[in-house]
Amino acid sequence: MNKIDEILNYNKEFVENRKYEKYSTSKYPNKRMVIVTCMDTRLTEMLPKAMNLKNGDAKIIKNAGAIVTQPFGNIMRSVLVALYELQADEVFVVGHSNCGMTGLNPEHIIQHMEERGVSNETITTLKHSGLNLMRWLTGFDNVRDSVLNSVSIIRNHPLLPANILVHGLIIDSETGELELVDAATPQL
Repeated sequence: MNKIDEILNYNKEFVENRKYEKYSTSKYPNKRMVIVTCMDTRLTEMLPKAMNLKNGDAKIIKNAGAIVTQPFGNIMRSVLVALYELQADEVFVVGHSNCGMTGLNPEHIIQHMEERGVSNETITTLKHSGLNLMRWLTGFDNVRDSVLNSVSIIRNHPLLPANILVHGLIIDSETGELELVDAATPQL
């Protein structure tokens, strides 16, 4: 049995037995928070528990490394939608210890792409079309600096409302301990 069959079989039982009822909530975050964090599997349950969040409390945006790379990319668009349309009013960027994006080598990723069937011709075409694969696939050297950079991109965004607090934190991926690395200061 492949994963999709397993998922669909479980889902049928989940719906038939109304297990969804205990997760019922609205599209608006109860704690009016938006969190940008990493997709790391260790954080799936750890991060909400460590931040005292229940289903429906926060909008959680995940990507590789909790990195906001572009002021007009998908992550920032999601933050703005959460703030303007979904009643969030505080932003948290949460990186984590032992992140897979630390020291990520784009040359290794390209090598793995080629090993799994992406042709060298495709890689060359992308490079010649203006895409800097090395930059696009690069991680970071230091999680703290990465969190600070992402916080700065969000805080300085021209479309961010003036009263929005943006914080930067690092969570220990083993213990859940939170380290505040950049606290927002309310504007008076």
